[in-house]
Amino acid sequence: MEATNRKRMMLFTGSANPELAQEVADLLEIQLGEVDLKVFADGEIAVRYSQSVRGADCFVLQSHSDPINFHIMEQLIMIEALQRASAKRITAVVPYFGYARQDKKSMPREPITARLMADLFVTAGADRLVSVDLHSPQIQGFTTKPFDSLTALPIFREYLNAKGERPLTIVSPDSGRVKQASKYARHLDAEVAFVHKRRRVDVADEVSALQVVGDVEGRHCVIIDDMIGTAGTIVTAAELLKDRGAVSVRAMSTHAILPPPAADRIKNAPLEEVVVTNTLPVPAEAADLPNLKILSIAPLLADTLKAIFMDTSVSSIFMGENV
Repeated sequence: MEATNRKRMMLFTGSANPELAQEVADLLEIQLGEVDLKVFADGEIAVRYSQSVRGADCFVLQSHSDPINFHIMEQLIMIEALQRASAKRITAVVPYFGYARQDKKSMPREPITARLMADLFVTAGADRLVSVDLHSPQIQGFTTKPFDSLTALPIFREYLNAKGERPLTIVSPDSGRVKQASKYARHLDAEVAFVHKRRRVDVADEVSALQVVGDVEGRHCVIIDDMIGTAGTIVTAAELLKDRGAVSVRAMSTHAILPPPAADRIKNAPLEEVVVTNTLPVPAEAADLPNLKILSIAPLLADTLKAIFMDTSVSSIFMGENV
């Protein structure tokens, strides 16, 4: 008897963002795997794969969009089903990683829910995790499994270079993301500034911007952040930058959560443009905004999944910035 060592790649998607998964599959020139997803009357999720996955290198793509807890549970059950069906390797592809903002305790008697999330994926059977622009890089250390933290930097850099606006200042919306802003500035030959702000610990998503640190007068400013929630942070920062003499203000963010009242805030803000990716489905009320530009993350995901499958370098795709 002779066995042929032949690798087989399979890509599956949950119900959160099937359009993104289909785009990735098309770029990889493979068919999306067949999986039957059902919800019982009491809300329980049922999963059954319609084809054999034995010995396959399986990727399960699911963004943790609203309803976030449903989509997390659906992905976990899909991974557990693959494990029981004897998949050779299972990679959880999570373009937007849920609960990433709860990566530490800021007040007594709080959980560190991002750690719980990592444990859940390992328990379900994931051999590897892939995400894009984690809210905090330390989340990679919450699991002993390989965890690839990708970045949308190449996509945003290409877009800004095509715009050709100079002189350019990359602005961090707070002091905690200056390192990320510095990466962008290094690749765009730009200056760096940041907004010093105070966030209320007793009220979620509420901030007070205080001042801008850095050179912004007479310059085109680009606010860089990992996610836009209710848009309070970027709108406050944009108003402050315009008051300090910025020629134009643009915001760029990987994850567009955009719950109400984000669309109204962006519509009335002094922002030339808000540029996001499709790691999450953009809500309908925000998708129609004339100054909202959506770039596809699919090419970066496709290149990454191919590298993982072929056991080649992932960091070379991102110029070593995927840390």
